[in-house]
Amino acid sequence: MDTTNDSVVSEFVLIGLSNSWEMHLFLFWFFSVFYMGISLGNLFIVFTVITESHLHTPMYFLLASLSLLDLGLSSTTVAKTITNLFTDCKIISFSKCMIQIFFIHVMDGGEMVLLIAMAYDRYTAICKPLHYLIIMSPKMCVFFIVAAWIVGIIHAVSQFVFVINLPFCGPNEVDSFYCDFPRVMKLACVDTYKLEFVIIANSGFISMVTFFSLIISYIFILVTVWKRSSGDLSKAFVTLSAHITVVNLFFTPCMFLLLWPFPTTSLDKCLFIVDFAITLLLNPAIYTLRNKDMRVAMRRLGKRIVGPSGISQ
Repeated sequence: MDTTNDSVVSEFVLIGLSNSWEMHLFLFWFFSVFYMGISLGNLFIVFTVITESHLHTPMYFLLASLSLLDLGLSSTTVAKTITNLFTDCKIISFSKCMIQIFFIHVMDGGEMVLLIAMAYDRYTAICKPLHYLIIMSPKMCVFFIVAAWIVGIIHAVSQFVFVINLPFCGPNEVDSFYCDFPRVMKLACVDTYKLEFVIIANSGFISMVTFFSLIISYIFILVTVWKRSSGDLSKAFVTLSAHITVVNLFFTPCMFLLLWPFPTTSLDKCLFIVDFAITLLLNPAIYTLRNKDMRVAMRRLGKRIVGPSGISQ
C-alpha cells in the first residue's frame, strides 16, 4: 500500500480570523492579554514549586507539570493566533498545520493523564494518609509524567495517521482560528464522513469516560471523608474544589464540541476561546487562589524578589 501523501495543497488559509479591522484589533489585544496571563501564571506556579522546598511534594510536582502542559498548549494555539493577527497573515503551511494538530492532541492527552494522576494523589492523601508517601513516591510521580507524554503521543498518532495521508487537492480554507482534525478533514478530496465519525467518537468516548471517572472518584473521596468525619466535609471539599473546577473547565468545552449534534462555525470559535484562552488562564488562578500553601509560598516568593528595600518598614 502506498503511504505517501497525495496532497497538492501546500498551505491552508485560516478564514476564522475576522476581516473587520476593528474585530481584528480587538482579537489581537484579547488573545495577547490572555496569553500573557496564561504564560506568567503558569510560569509563576512552576517557579514557586521549584524554589519553595515545602512544596516539593507529589501534588505540587504534578501541578507544576500540568502548568507546563497548559503553557505548551497555549503556545501551540493562542500564540499562533496572535502571530497571525499581528502579521495579518492567515496562511499556514501544510506541514505546520499538521504539526499544530499533532501537538494539540499530545498536550490534551497528556493533560487527561495528569488530571487522573492528581485525582489519585488526592485519593491517596485523604483516604490512605499513612501510606501516602510510600504510594506517591518520586518513582510514581515520574511514572505519571512519562505516562502522560506516552499516552498523549499515542492518542495523537492514533488519529494523525488517518489524516496525514488524505488527498488534499482542492479547497484550502479552514473556517477556524487554528488547524484541527474535523475542519481540515472536510477539505479532503474524498468522502471522510466515516473517518470523521470514528475520530470524533473516539475522542468523545475517551473524554466522557475520563471525565465521569474523575467525577466519580472525587465523589467517592467525599463520601469516604463524610463517613469518617461524621458528616464534616468542609476541609475535604476545600481541598478538592480546585481540582473539580479544573476538571469541569477542561472537559466540558471539549465534550460539548465533540458531541453537540448541531455544530456551527460560530460555536467552534467560541469554544476555542473558552478552551484555549479562558480555561488555560483560569487554571493557575484557581490553583493559587484556592490553595493556602500556594498563596503563602507566592507571598514569600514575592517578598524575596522585591527584597528588603521594597518592604515598608
